[in-house]
Amino acid sequence: MTHGIRDFGLACGSLPAGALNAITDVAGVRVGHLTLRDGDINTGVTAILPHGGNLFRSKVRAASEVINGFGKTVGLVQLDELGTLETPLLLTNTLSVGTCATALIRQAIRQNPDIGRRTGTVNPLVAECNDGPLNDIQALAVGEEHALAAIEAAGEGPVEQGSVGAGTGMTCFGFKGGIGTASRRIRLDGRDHHLGTLVLSNFGRAGDLVLPDGRRPDPRRPGEAESGSVIIVLATDIPLEHRQLKRVARRAGAGIARLGAFWGHGSGDIAIAFSTVDPVDHDEKRGLVPIRVLSESRIDLLFQAAAEATQEAVLNSLLASPAFEGRGGARRPSLADWLLASA
Repeated sequence: MTHGIRDFGLACGSLPAGALNAITDVAGVRVGHLTLRDGDINTGVTAILPHGGNLFRSKVRAASEVINGFGKTVGLVQLDELGTLETPLLLTNTLSVGTCATALIRQAIRQNPDIGRRTGTVNPLVAECNDGPLNDIQALAVGEEHALAAIEAAGEGPVEQGSVGAGTGMTCFGFKGGIGTASRRIRLDGRDHHLGTLVLSNFGRAGDLVLPDGRRPDPRRPGEAESGSVIIVLATDIPLEHRQLKRVARRAGAGIARLGAFWGHGSGDIAIAFSTVDPVDHDEKRGLVPIRVLSESRIDLLFQAAAEATQEAVLNSLLASPAFEGRGGARRPSLADWLLASA
């Protein structure tokens, strides 16, 4: 049985969650995993799709915020220059970023044979965390076929969390980390909207974790430097332009700080935000294109939602992960076990 923070009577903030309490509360967003677990191999790929159509032809508005830049990504420079996302977003381990980018390029070319010939090239988006302590990262076990399988597996509805996909070999605050998700419901102009977060948690110094009730779970691995990484993906069905998306992405850092992290030297902490509203037509013929945007008098609601959902998503990634044994017998305890034992 997997757990979430709400199973222990704890809450992150005051905004209500969506029906699924997941990034897929944002209509159209899909998530898929491919997990590799065989002896010392403990890794995988997680795919996030803003919609189920051709993303190259119908791009979504997006932005990123680099909280601490000790990370290896593909695609962030163009994403922030043009403000659009045009492929699925893949999460994986550090040494598999290039492989996943190639898989995204090949898929985009199959769907759009004019890429690089009659139109521009394509900007794949891949982000990573280092699962080397629990996974034989030098084995380069992730292949292009695994990246494509994660995309094919992507669906709407509940999101599998914990030691799955890219989260298979991750560590967070000395406990077993991985994939986590949460959402917040926001009421605007008489309609419900959502902001959802999915994290790949692999950061935080053992003993620094702070729960919403102030407790500090200790995995009994003191003296370690804060290292690793966290990738935070935020999706919303609220119309935001690039600058607003970047501002919202920045507030994911508040959720990380609430957990007790200080974005250490060795941690790559990166947030990527996108809106599913008013996609950008690759083949647009008009010279002037109207767009809708959120009134900035209401943007504090999204800032609050980003901080709360990020905090909860990380805790859910920990609580959904059972105790784990990885490469060379390396072990990571479960936060759920710690909470159950301390109840």
